[in-house]
Amino acid sequence: MKVIIDLIEDVREQIGNHEAYEVTAGLLKEDAKDSKKLIYAGEAPLNVAVLDDETKQLHFKIDGSDKKVTIGALIPPLLILDMESMMYELKMDVNAQYKNMDIVGFGKNDEQKRYILFIKI
Repeated sequence: MKVIIDLIEDVREQIGNHEAYEVTAGLLKEDAKDSKKLIYAGEAPLNVAVLDDETKQLHFKIDGSDKKVTIGALIPPLLILDMESMMYELKMDVNAQYKNMDIVGFGKNDEQKRYILFIKI
């Protein structure tokens, strides 16, 4: 389980809070031959990020719109949160079938200026 403070620290370390990076979902699937291995299954842009105080989550969504979540829009409001809010879980809705998915890791693609939130499906 990843929380907001994990995201903030990783963004700072990996890409130096570079505002132009788009935030995307990276899909990982279990290897059919070896369940301990994960296979990269693709990427999709995230369209919405919502901080929900009721569920204590930062929730990312793929809704098919043209909107894109960028580091420049995402990180500044997170930096001013109190410590309790920094411990909110990171979750993602991919589609109707895959909702409230745990984010299991982070990555980056410097060439395409993408910051990746990995989920396991």
